Amino acid sequence: MSITIIQSMILLSIPALFFVTSWTNEKRAHWNLAMSISLLALLISFVIGIQGILGIHKIGEGVTWATHSPISLVMLCLISFIAFINIRYSRSYMSGNPEDERRYLRWLLITLSTVTLVVVSNHMLVFMAAWIAISTSLHQLLNFYPERQRAALAAYKKYIFAHIAEAFLLVGIICLYLEHETWLISDVVRQLSTQSELTVYGQIAAITISVAALIKCAQLPLHGWLIQVVEAPTPVSALLHAGIINLGGYLLIIFAPLIMLSAPAQALLLFVGGITTVLAALVMMTRASVKVRLAWSTMSQMGLMLVECALGLFELALLHLIAHSCYKAYAFLNSGSEVETRMKKRFAKRAPPSLLDFLVAALLAAVMVTIMAILFKMTTSAFVEHAAHDVIYSPWVLLGIALMLLIAERKSRTGRATFMTMFSFALVVLVAYTLQKIGASFILPQMHNQVGLAGDLWMVMLFIFFLFGYIALRYYKHHPRVVPIWRSFYAGFYLDESITRLSMRLHPTKLPERHKPKQLKIAKGEML
Repeated sequence: MSITIIQSMILLSIPALFFVTSWTNEKRAHWNLAMSISLLALLISFVIGIQGILGIHKIGEGVTWATHSPISLVMLCLISFIAFINIRYSRSYMSGNPEDERRYLRWLLITLSTVTLVVVSNHMLVFMAAWIAISTSLHQLLNFYPERQRAALAAYKKYIFAHIAEAFLLVGIICLYLEHETWLISDVVRQLSTQSELTVYGQIAAITISVAALIKCAQLPLHGWLIQVVEAPTPVSALLHAGIINLGGYLLIIFAPLIMLSAPAQALLLFVGGITTVLAALVMMTRASVKVRLAWSTMSQMGLMLVECALGLFELALLHLIAHSCYKAYAFLNSGSEVETRMKKRFAKRAPPSLLDFLVAALLAAVMVTIMAILFKMTTSAFVEHAAHDVIYSPWVLLGIALMLLIAERKSRTGRATFMTMFSFALVVLVAYTLQKIGASFILPQMHNQVGLAGDLWMVMLFIFFLFGYIALRYYKHHPRVVPIWRSFYAGFYLDESITRLSMRLHPTKLPERHKPKQLKIAKGEML
């Protein structure tokens, strides 16, 4: 038996271990065992990945139903790390009610089992079954407090949209099988890599898989459940935002050759993902609740990740997926301290940037980004094999806007920094981003897209719109012309209300009654 087959069998044992461990919590919650399994999964994926890098075995070979490609190993490391942190946090968060602890840990481990099975699976039917199982097990966590009306409504809408996404994904998988006559993802991708155009079945598969990814990532207008699901326990929100909702991006990454041969699929991702990226980011600025702001932020980040996939920047999408997962896990699990942080920001003395600040910052950001873009292009052309030579401008434009705001708003932050301090920090951020992008290119090089310059310009226009919207909502929100715009953004353009009414009309369900708290009765003589 070859070493690759043994390693593949070990990878397949990880979902099985999570699943078996979930059923050991009938009498008491075994938190230490659950944390040990997550650490074991992290160690296994890391060791196999290192062996591939050192050349001990060729990454990507193994038994037919399992895969240990670089992408799957990176995702398995990420999910295992988040699982360990989440389980450790949940141990204290859920303490106090043994019955809730057992029920919570059981469904948490089942969910982790299904997510890891999706990541290590190389068989499309197994992949599909695990994808469906994620929705089923996650539903139990989202509806952990069924007496909460908003939580029940969010879980209900998520369940409906998940089934719609699963139907689209199933159609795409069947079309791929009819076209390539194999259920193995690696064989399908290998055949697609040699094609120059798609057949009818291929186009249908690309479009349906893209739709499934859009729904999975909670893109507009099917986004409301993600905002309302904050009623679930905080560790559930952290797991959802850090390790599950980004599976739509993972789906596009593993089927990258298919997406890159379909102009309609790329156009769909650019249109829906681009609009969601900008609008969700601006809506986030109007909200006060910490968790709600994080939910809108996730929508925007997922939209941007899908846009990167549509433009062929899969190395950037993978880097984005990893960074967003780690950040959102930290942000949700640390949301309790956000109140103190916001109070400090509210009472801090601020000086809004002047026009000169914006102009100087824009000039510096443009120069820095241009130099780094040239260096990145030279490096990837010289050292990265099979990298596309298309120049994609929109990511660098977005990075330039971010650096410009970082430098220009140096006086409006809690701790006022000098110009050189913020300039140096911006330079460090830019260099770190470029180096990480180069590193990710060795795992997943940039690919040629079908939308060309038109898609790139579409995103540049949206990013410029975001810049003006950001300035208006941040510095001119009390202006008479901006006030109605603020209200529309705060309401999310009432898209979720329309979708909720439509969902309840097509598939009605009974929600729990609103909780009526007991009225405190105080005798008249005791009142002050």
